Amino acid sequence: MTDLDKQLPLFQLTPAGDAEAIQYLRHAITRDKHWYIALLEAIGLWSAAEETNNGLIHCYLIADEAFDWLLLAERLCASVDGLLPENEKLGLLFHGEPPINLTEDNFKQLIGSSKYRQYLNYFYGITVEEALVLAVREEVRKERRTSGFNKEPDIDNEVYHRIYGATKAVLLKHFRREKGYPQRRSISLTELKEFTYWLFKYRLNHCDKARVASDTKKGLEQLRQQRTKNGFPRRLVTDKPPYTE
Repeated sequence: MTDLDKQLPLFQLTPAGDAEAIQYLRHAITRDKHWYIALLEAIGLWSAAEETNNGLIHCYLIADEAFDWLLLAERLCASVDGLLPENEKLGLLFHGEPPINLTEDNFKQLIGSSKYRQYLNYFYGITVEEALVLAVREEVRKERRTSGFNKEPDIDNEVYHRIYGATKAVLLKHFRREKGYPQRRSISLTELKEFTYWLFKYRLNHCDKARVASDTKKGLEQLRQQRTKNGFPRRLVTDKPPYTE
């Protein structure tokens, strides 16, 4: 049995209040448990889908389905500031690079089955969806450079039309009308994440299965290229078909 195996729990920790989750994290780290293992266990203990902390609203569960685990990880890391290796903490929070390799089963065990499903929703519904938009944007730019048309105006319209069949403005208006949100000129980061997740589900519902699979594969490949280019090739999960609850 490895040192890492000894640190993994043999049972699922019982969810506690969020203050208790923070207390557990601090206690586990000071008792020499690896900070990343302790962090994931604390995430498993966390219960609030949203909170206000230091005057800021943090939404950890987008559309009640997609778990933004890195946002919660950032919140928990801040609560034990000074106890974590700075370079490892920054690698996780800014590049999604864990300090140690865990299997999917280990990761799922530590954060819990429900949060793991919600994590996959976020990964495919927001992270990969954003990468898909970026991949198609690069395709459009390359086509325009090849044809000698280098201007940027309306590039988003072309990108969103190719993926979703309508302009970004039309889709955003549809999303806000459906959710009962005001039609503003600006958009918050939380609303942008929810909009991206809505686009993911819109694509699943309006495109044939072959197109969905092809576009998802394109998004995953774009994500791999980004991580490899930045020197962070490892992944937290293996490639799987999109999952939604």
